[in-house]
Amino acid sequence: MTAGVGNAGLAADGRGVDALRATAARDPKAAIKEAAKQFEGLFMRELMKSMRQATQSSGLLDNSTTELGTEMLDTQFAQQMTGLRGGLSEAIARHLERQMGIAPGATDDAAGSEAGPAAPASATPVPAAPAPLRGNAPTLVPLPDLSATQIGFVQQHAQAARDAQQQSGGIPASFMLAQAAHETGWGQHPIRHADGRSAHNLFGIKAGAGWKGEVAEITTTEVIDGHAHKVKAKFRAYASDAESFKDYARLIGDSPRYSRALAQSGSAQGFAQELQRAGYATDPHYADKLTRTINTTLRVQRAVG
Repeated sequence: MTAGVGNAGLAADGRGVDALRATAARDPKAAIKEAAKQFEGLFMRELMKSMRQATQSSGLLDNSTTELGTEMLDTQFAQQMTGLRGGLSEAIARHLERQMGIAPGATDDAAGSEAGPAAPASATPVPAAPAPLRGNAPTLVPLPDLSATQIGFVQQHAQAARDAQQQSGGIPASFMLAQAAHETGWGQHPIRHADGRSAHNLFGIKAGAGWKGEVAEITTTEVIDGHAHKVKAKFRAYASDAESFKDYARLIGDSPRYSRALAQSGSAQGFAQELQRAGYATDPHYADKLTRTINTTLRVQRAVG
């Protein structure tokens, strides 16, 4: 539970709201989680109240004192049933995170025919204005905060992404930055060799039979027949992050397999969906996750641009 904000704070007094606002400015994800728990608490209290009203009373011991005690007991029961794993608060938090464009969870592993381990989206200078979104791209909602990790990642790889955009046939640099961010958890979970060296593979591209360069073998997650499995897989290794961007640009720009994704380079959602349809990753939620990360990347670019 967030310090200074109790489960019943929102319902009890205005100080709980003020504390929640302060938490939102400092840690949006924690504020979302706390707000979700409070809403669940309110719902459970109303549920208990309705159950009490539906129960026939004897009337022998009913008075204002027993009613107050019953209300206090129901409040305690409601708090005990709030915030449980798999409960209503988790569903509310996921919905709020989607509305705010924050990637849910701490780490998501996703791998596919091209993609390796993916980490959360729910982010380094970008002088050029981000490519405009068209078609069915989601509406951008400003984030109350952007992390230093997100900003640093975009600043670090901005030039490599712009260079790769020129050779890709039209993939926006922001899309490539976002996919690299999604696959590596904003640079926090890169593919590494057994000795700990970075493989500089920012896009989770596997080393197929035609790959003649260096490889890194790691354990990753594949979704097969709807079930996640841990498997050993070989991934391409590069001498630098810039080489990874160039190889990704060649892969998407030159392969007929991804021609429909390339044609959707004006829409974040369309591009992500076509990548998933082409089999870039086996994670069934890959397109949604990548779309959210693209939108976060665009916000970072606007914040630092």
